Amino acid sequence: MPGTIGVLFDDVSHPFSAALHRAIEDEARTRDIHVLTGRPRDSLSTAFDGLILASAALVATERRMPVVALEATGAPVDTVVSTTISGAATAVRHLVAQGHRRIAYLGDGLAQDRYRGYLRALGGRPGPVVHDLHDPAAAERAVVALMRGPTPPTALFAAHSQATVGAVRALRRLGRQHCVALVGFDDFPLADLLDPGVTVVAQDPARMGRTAAAALFDRLDGHDGPPREIRIPTTLIQRGSGEL
Repeated sequence: MPGTIGVLFDDVSHPFSAALHRAIEDEARTRDIHVLTGRPRDSLSTAFDGLILASAALVATERRMPVVALEATGAPVDTVVSTTISGAATAVRHLVAQGHRRIAYLGDGLAQDRYRGYLRALGGRPGPVVHDLHDPAAAERAVVALMRGPTPPTALFAAHSQATVGAVRALRRLGRQHCVALVGFDDFPLADLLDPGVTVVAQDPARMGRTAAAALFDRLDGHDGPPREIRIPTTLIQRGSGEL
């Protein structure tokens, strides 16, 4: 029985990564397998029996052992992915159902599937679009600029939690948090305690972690079939900000 697997995340401190890691460790513990966690730039000198990677970019260099990739559609290994396109489309359709037509998109270059879902929900006719928002400060500045423009949006779709946090700060700064709707992709701590609570499309990192671990253990047990893509559904959580 294999003894050690590696898990690599771009940001091991992120709550999403922490939930994934906890689920992977729980699964590994049932098999008495050790889990070592690091970042892509960390040394991989340890003799792992298998790897779980959070980035498809790493897959090509780590094929000496069984590999499972997270959020890496099209990778040549087993992958575990959220239904991000349909999840983003659900978020935007929810805003449309509240009567919104001018819905802004806030994201970055890593959220292309979420942008595709946004476009799908709007029939390819987007509202204001802002890419390259990698942190809350950038998102806050972008939302303030949009809201002070000549035709401000009536609703916002934030494609990742950093953009959502920045949008919340901007709307509160402008006193617009109760009249501009907001739906974020990915849940974040204390989102339910704000006023209004933040409506989100939530991924299920615990289920993703368990599934990734099970897929890796399946390979370690001898399964040699073609690469599999396992999709984990997202969930719309209504808390108030998306229902304005």
